[in-house]
Amino acid sequence: MKQFNMDDYTALKGSHLIKGITGMPEMRFDSAEAASVFFARELDQVKTKTYDKQYPELSALAYFPITSEVNEGAETTTYYSYDITGMAAIINNYATDLPRVDVKGESHTASIKSIGDSYGYNVQDMRASRMAGKSLDARKGAAARRAADYMVNKIAFSGDKKHNLVGIFSEGNDIPIYTLPAVTVDGKQYTDWAHKTPDQILDDVNGMQKFTDKITMSIEKPDTLALPAYIYMDLATRRIPDTETTILSFIKEHAPYLKNFEPMAELQDTATDINGSGKNIAFMYTKDPEKFSLEIPLPFYQYPLQVVKLETEIPCETRTAGLIIYYPLSMLLAYGI
Repeated sequence: MKQFNMDDYTALKGSHLIKGITGMPEMRFDSAEAASVFFARELDQVKTKTYDKQYPELSALAYFPITSEVNEGAETTTYYSYDITGMAAIINNYATDLPRVDVKGESHTASIKSIGDSYGYNVQDMRASRMAGKSLDARKGAAARRAADYMVNKIAFSGDKKHNLVGIFSEGNDIPIYTLPAVTVDGKQYTDWAHKTPDQILDDVNGMQKFTDKITMSIEKPDTLALPAYIYMDLATRRIPDTETTILSFIKEHAPYLKNFEPMAELQDTATDINGSGKNIAFMYTKDPEKFSLEIPLPFYQYPLQVVKLETEIPCETRTAGLIIYYPLSMLLAYGI
């Protein structure tokens, strides 16, 4: 016999909802307890199926480093960035004034917020499920999971200024912005890659890498280039003139350090609820939790059901701190590709 959540079973057993269903001869339950066992199993299957679906097609959850290092009960999390101060110098024999070298730490605090929603089944859903011999509709649970994941994903990109949550596009996150050179086409200036030749696109990618190399003194070497999905497809299919090589395959083979190329719909100019710039964006970064991570102290969690009149409701919660960016110079944004 399959196991089920005893809290759900207890809530169902003590509710008038199950007693009302068992009073209907066509349901053919031997007792309220039998009905409670049946629906507790059903709900447990829905919860398991929903919880197992961890990463829908949301780019931050699919591609960003994800950590759950902070305790789910914390309201904030503090991390430190360190810098070396002072320099060594040439000294004379028996010198007593040796230059002092030290380490200076700067603290950063991120808020942790809960995201909640719920789903449920009314008494008619249960009648229909039992009569048809089918399981309860798991799409309700999947919808609740997706709604929570969508909000976490949105915060990872856009942040939430009101609640002090940081995302890729947040102001003041210290991620450098690379200015794309414009080209002239039919007397007009363009920076987007649709108007640029393969060579000009390659120059932009090289320029982005050189920019990061220069401002970090060759310390940071981003290994991932994320592009709007349809621009990614364009580069993957547009061939360099007089060759069988696509622009994307050439970049993959020749761009120093770049190993990963990812399509992200959130970077498109049409993703207005996330990307408020109205421009297509290239995002170059190092895929390493030591550089940054999407902190989720409490992954999607479903509480025991609550019986409210003729309906069972399952409350759901997720807790997130948004992006924790330890090394912002390991990233780069280019607007208007």
